[in-house]
Amino acid sequence: MKTRSEDYDVVVIGAGPAGSLAARKAAADCEVLLIEKRQEIGSPVRCAEGVPLIETPFVFHTSFEKYVEPDSKWIASEVKGVRANAPDGTRVEVSGEMLGTEKPLGLILERKLFDRQLAKDAARAGAQVMVRTRATGLILEDGRIRGVKLNQLGENFEVRAKVVIGADGVESQVGRWGGINTTLKLNDIESCAQYHMQNVELEENTLDFYFGSQAPSGYAWAFPKGNGAGNIGLGVLGSKLNGKRPLDYLNKFVATHFPDGKPVELVMGGSPVSDALPTVVGNGLMLIGDAARHTEPITGGGIMAALQSGTIAGGVASKAVRQNDASARVLREYETEWKHSFGKARRRMYKVKEFVISLSDDEIDKLIRAFAGITAEELNLKGAMRRLLRLDPRLLLRIRQLL
Repeated sequence: MKTRSEDYDVVVIGAGPAGSLAARKAAADCEVLLIEKRQEIGSPVRCAEGVPLIETPFVFHTSFEKYVEPDSKWIASEVKGVRANAPDGTRVEVSGEMLGTEKPLGLILERKLFDRQLAKDAARAGAQVMVRTRATGLILEDGRIRGVKLNQLGENFEVRAKVVIGADGVESQVGRWGGINTTLKLNDIESCAQYHMQNVELEENTLDFYFGSQAPSGYAWAFPKGNGAGNIGLGVLGSKLNGKRPLDYLNKFVATHFPDGKPVELVMGGSPVSDALPTVVGNGLMLIGDAARHTEPITGGGIMAALQSGTIAGGVASKAVRQNDASARVLREYETEWKHSFGKARRRMYKVKEFVISLSDDEIDKLIRAFAGITAEELNLKGAMRRLLRLDPRLLLRIRQLL
């Protein structure tokens, strides 16, 4: 098999949002290679495609617009309300009007178009993009990573680099090659299945989340995409599958809530809902996005954390190249920055996730019922505590211990 060798400053493995933003950031003053194992960036879609436009005290992300300027070409719809659905049918909705803003709460993306646009932006910034290119190993010399072994269409070759950034998703293979244990416990991964469906009746501009045993220790979702279309999916904690597939739970959920819906696409995958890794850096190596477990532990959502961690890592990689020092000591600046940016809030959310998965359907009913009819003035910690105290003091005590 023919072998060739090329040199770059930075190699990014995986052209999802995290990888593309890291490549774009580093390409400002570095020679960057961005590789993607699939033939088409952004396909298949592996998430519900929602992102926030406003900051809230309940999640660790900042606004989407801080990292990417929205473009109508890859926006399916705007989000103006978010609704929680209890097993007993109780619904609680939070809207922009309640929060005192006319701005949409978020966006539903067309991920295929969005991901490709981010990769194009990286290329315009100077990065070289290679598709249908698979990483097969790391080049290790003197305890340091010096590059990547690649295969493109059956051709093996090596690329040398000062910094390698792993953006290769759940249970990152790149991380394992670099000595970082990225294996997830069943209790720390959501097994997900999602249909893109036609002929579904969804309230326009409103995201619906469904909790309880219909998606054990996880949740189901229904995100409208306009013209009778939507993403209908769910995630089930790996330890709660009970011998079933997530698709089995999804089919039952669809039959109950959207019996007239017609699936036109099915995607399945896993999402980390774990605590943080002890470290996401090594000599010449950084992990970002899902590979670094930078997802929201409650929802498993990863787009915002991908944008944040990718941007930080790309800047640190560029700095390491300029200093001609890509040791773990230098790259640890990335770890410090992401922990400062969203580490504390993420740790708190992991504790909340552990609490949520312990709840029975009856307790979830009580929890959501406590917020039925909530007003804008009560949308704070003090208001929430008062409502829970009136409904179930024992549930409030468990939450207070968590906080």
